[in-house]
Amino acid sequence: MKTEEAPPQFAVCIENAGYPASLELRKIYQVLPDEKAAKHNLVRVIDESGEDYLYPQRFFVPIELPHAAEEAFLQGAS
Repeated sequence: MKTEEAPPQFAVCIENAGYPASLELRKIYQVLPDEKAAKHNLVRVIDESGEDYLYPQRFFVPIELPHAAEEAFLQGAS
């Protein structure tokens, strides 16, 4: 039985205190589901290194991208 994958999630960075090399202000980042991190007010994002790391949730605002933009974003990430 195949489980459905969660739809991609995205957020825009609104703060990068302490992480200027890893996070760019006003840039859109892909968010990866992480329930354990969320319980600690953290969010897992794929940052400038191309790897996923935890950052404070307050650094990001969740956004919904139009389908075409979402596809283009995901193609650029692979």
